[in-house]
Amino acid sequence: MHYVTVKGILSAQNGMNLYRGCTHGCIYCDSRSRCYGMEHAFEDVEVKENALVLLEAALRKKRRPCMIATGSMTDPYLNLEERLCYTRRALELIDRYGFGFTCITKSARVLRDLDLLQSVNRKTKAVVQMTLTTADEALCKLVEPHVSTTRERFAALLALRDAGIPTVVWLCPILPFLNDTEENVAAVLDMCVTAGVRGVICFGMGMTLREGDREYYYRQLDRHFPGLKERYIRTYGDRYQLESPNSAKLLRLYHDVCEAAGIAHNNEQIFEYLRTFEQKAGGEQLSLWDA
Repeated sequence: MHYVTVKGILSAQNGMNLYRGCTHGCIYCDSRSRCYGMEHAFEDVEVKENALVLLEAALRKKRRPCMIATGSMTDPYLNLEERLCYTRRALELIDRYGFGFTCITKSARVLRDLDLLQSVNRKTKAVVQMTLTTADEALCKLVEPHVSTTRERFAALLALRDAGIPTVVWLCPILPFLNDTEENVAAVLDMCVTAGVRGVICFGMGMTLREGDREYYYRQLDRHFPGLKERYIRTYGDRYQLESPNSAKLLRLYHDVCEAAGIAHNNEQIFEYLRTFEQKAGGEQLSLWDA
């Protein structure tokens, strides 16, 4: 871990990353890709020491409240968040100034901030987006070694449901020859149905690999799944998009289950929901989903 001073914290789309780099160790992580220009070791997390000062200044200047998002490049609930509390302190500011909030995480640590999520959600909208990739706990511990297991994330989704916090699940990536089975996708979707998630985001049944990410992924395949790297190379060469051979039937399963359960499965609709600030009136939420 190391500290840096940055010039800004909110993007033009009101997204932020309080940290840069990650210690979760997910073997497929696109954020490792060289195109992002990270100049330090990925596991040596960069902490933006003036992020909270910049965030408060930005919130004060905004003429209208909006949704503030985090987690697009780095999980906001890394292990170091337990002692640094940057995400919690950012949530306090977001709550104080009347903004909405959404985050993408793989950590049950998000429940630590349930009080703030509820406070935001009483006035506008706080949405937790949780990534789920595999229902197999043993496989989860190999491909996502230093983060809450799928079972722990599912328990967090249930707790969020019971607390009235809306949730969205990212069903990705689907790793060819590892978690691209009907049994796995059906089991993950069953968790989504049980947890009452608002939507499930899926960019197709496959994964992406590019320079930086590809090399790390293949090293981990050699370590945990000997011989599988060679199968990838024979099947995909150096392609960026690696579609599962089972893609068609897995996509049908995904759409059919979501449709039957009343779960949104149109990515653009879900992203519009996540972007839109919704003022509550008389205790009721004025939601795109009810329009």
